[in-house]
Formats: sequence, C-alpha cells, structure tokens
Amino acid sequence: MKAFLRWASLVVAAVLFLLPFYLLLRNGLASRAEIVSPQWTFFPVTVHWENFSRLFSLPDVPFARSLLNSALVATLQTTGLLVVCSLAGYGLARIPYRHAKIVFYAVLATLMIPTSVTFVPSFVVVSSLGWLSDFRGLVIPGLFSAFSVFLFRQYFSDFPRELEEAGRVDGLSRWGVFWRIVVPNSKGFFAAIAVITVIGSWNAFLWPLIIAQSPDSWTVQVALSGLLTAQNPQLNLLFLAAAVSILPIVLLFAFLQRYLVRGVTESGLGGS
Repeated sequence: MKAFLRWASLVVAAVLFLLPFYLLLRNGLASRAEIVSPQWTFFPVTVHWENFSRLFSLPDVPFARSLLNSALVATLQTTGLLVVCSLAGYGLARIPYRHAKIVFYAVLATLMIPTSVTFVPSFVVVSSLGWLSDFRGLVIPGLFSAFSVFLFRQYFSDFPRELEEAGRVDGLSRWGVFWRIVVPNSKGFFAAIAVITVIGSWNAFLWPLIIAQSPDSWTVQVALSGLLTAQNPQLNLLFLAAAVSILPIVLLFAFLQRYLVRGVTESGLGGS
C-alpha cells in the first residue's frame, strides 16, 4: 500500500510538473482561434508546424539572434564568474590575512542590499562607459556574485589541506596549487555553480531589457516581451517561443541536476 501511495504521489507530481510544458506546446502548435476558443481540445485539430518557421522569421523580433545572444551572455558570464568568484573564495579561505574575516563579512553584507538600490548606479556606470546595446554591458556587471563567493569560500574551507601541502612540497606556488590541484579536484562543485549561474543568466530580464536597447542585442527574455507587448500579439507564436526558450534550461537541468544537490551539500549549506 505504501508503495502504491508513493508511486501515485510521484505520478501526480509528474503530471503537475509537465502540465505547463504541455500547455506551451499545445498552444504553440495551435491556431489563434483554437487558443481563445471556449471549447477546449486536448490536441489542436490541426497541428501548425509552420509556426516554427513563422517564429524564426518575424521581422520585428529577431528570435534566433536573441537565442544566440542569450547563449553567448550565459557562457561568458558563467565563465567569468567562475574565475573571479573562485579566486575570491579561495583567497578568503586559504590566504592568511588578518582582515580576511572583515572582508568576508563585508561581502556577505552586500547580499542584504536590495537590487533596486544598485540598479540605477549600475546603469549610470554602464551608460557612461558606452556599453549600452553591447555585450560588455550585459556580461561584465554580472561577473561578481557575493553568494557565489560565499559558496566557494565555504567549499574551499573544507578542501583537504593535505593535497595543497603536497603541491607546495613539489614546488608549486599558491597560484599553481590552485589551478593544478584545487580546481581539477573541484570539478563537481564548479559544475554546480555553473548550472546555477547559467540558469540565472538565461532567465534574467530587467537588466537586459534596459541595457539591450537595440534588437540585435536582445536576449531571449527581451524577445519574449517584444512578442507579448506587440500591438497585435500572436498568441500561438508567444507560447511556442516560450517553449523553445526554456528547452535549453530544461535539458541543462535534466543532465546536471545532481550537481545542484552536490553544490549545496559540499558548500556546507545542507547541514551536517
């Protein structure tokens, strides 16, 4: 009986989880009349596969370009954040410095600052540097994350010192120990932070909306808003665009979800 209840609960949870994806695909491949029709059909009467070609050929919304822009921004931002935040976290955890705790607490204090407080100053800086509608304006402000520094610091604090000491005995500098011993033995944790960062970067909307003022620099979330706020919104294309935009994140999460759990446990956030 317990096994039946367990499986029944899993089936119900799976159905509830998959329901939004079904609605996106069903409406994305239907006609506009079927979407607004009071008579619901489980599948479209006629599956409009041509909606895919229509979506990627819209004159006002360069959807294919926006997907490429989001992929580039997410890749560059994730790579840069891993380098910057891992170095900061390792320095706070391993390099002797009498003010290290003060610096660490100052980094943590920035987590309590609302994003709305720093949004306008960040925009002014980016605008004054001439980075509007530029990948630099989209990527560089997101290269540092206090939360990621905290996670790296917690992880490196528990990293086996014996491995580092063995590297020092072999003549490696602190820089060499980090890149040749610490990083190769921390691939799982780096992957966990990378997954979290990619998802956050891909789903970012407000900052790209303000910075990407040219359609050529739109990310996928900005392109979706362009479909939604059009004078004559095409609902089926909007649903289809939403389905296409979340597909990379769903695949990424499906293949790398174990790293998310590992990242929590290895950072010390999961408790003892």
